[in-house]
Amino acid sequence: MSTLITGASTGIGRATALRLAQRGERVFAGVRNPQDGAALVQAGGEKITALELDVTQPSAIESARGQIEASLGTTQLTGLVNNAGIVVAGPLEIISDEDLRRQFDVNFFGAMAVTRAFLPLLRASRGRIVNLSSIAGKVSVPFNGAYSASKFALEAASDALRLELFPMGIHVSLIEPGQIATPIWQRAGDAARTAFEKAPPEKFALYREAMEHFASLANAGANQRLSADRVAAVIERALFERNPRARYLIGRDARFMLPIARLPEPLRDRLFRRVFKLKGA
Repeated sequence: MSTLITGASTGIGRATALRLAQRGERVFAGVRNPQDGAALVQAGGEKITALELDVTQPSAIESARGQIEASLGTTQLTGLVNNAGIVVAGPLEIISDEDLRRQFDVNFFGAMAVTRAFLPLLRASRGRIVNLSSIAGKVSVPFNGAYSASKFALEAASDALRLELFPMGIHVSLIEPGQIATPIWQRAGDAARTAFEKAPPEKFALYREAMEHFASLANAGANQRLSADRVAAVIERALFERNPRARYLIGRDARFMLPIARLPEPLRDRLFRRVFKLKGA
């Protein structure tokens, strides 16, 4: 059995690649940096094959598919883990069109492009697709709207795929963790601060106080974030357990947020205005 994992350089993707290799599975690990791929192979051994794969580049996806087809021989690709993702944070008024498009290019359009490219191989094996979503794909909070929008889209597409591919024997599962202790959030914070500092002074002033409070809330919960290994264990379940679920919710914060996502909008808005200290005009 073999699995392709995108975004395997760090965090959840890397932890999943190592976990699957340890159980004896063949792993194709998509990375953007060859050095990250070499380090992953060194850590995981001969069961891991690193591939340079930028999910936003059609030529890179086609190249990866060709390499995997050539490498598989008589075996089959039985799993696809769409893990590659980025976080673009900040007020939607300030986020640039370029950054907003990149948020969707990686988290949504990239996942869909990789899925389409590898469906013929997965159809042959009656394989499984695991899409990395987030509790942010269920509920959107201030200054996280771009990221949530990309995950809402991935959730909707996954629901459709799950039904469309059922007659072909392909299972589709969503992983919905809370915040994870991975480099993605540090990079997102740095990018948000840079974008915020470049904003016109009048817009900076409009959001400064609320953004500072948002940052303090995020930092306060940093020590409670889930480990990448814990999420990798759930991905393993989705790939191999006999009856995979449609969704796997992971983490205390995710379980706390799900009921909030189902509240009537007036109640939910009132709660978030209080938590994020958003004062009325």
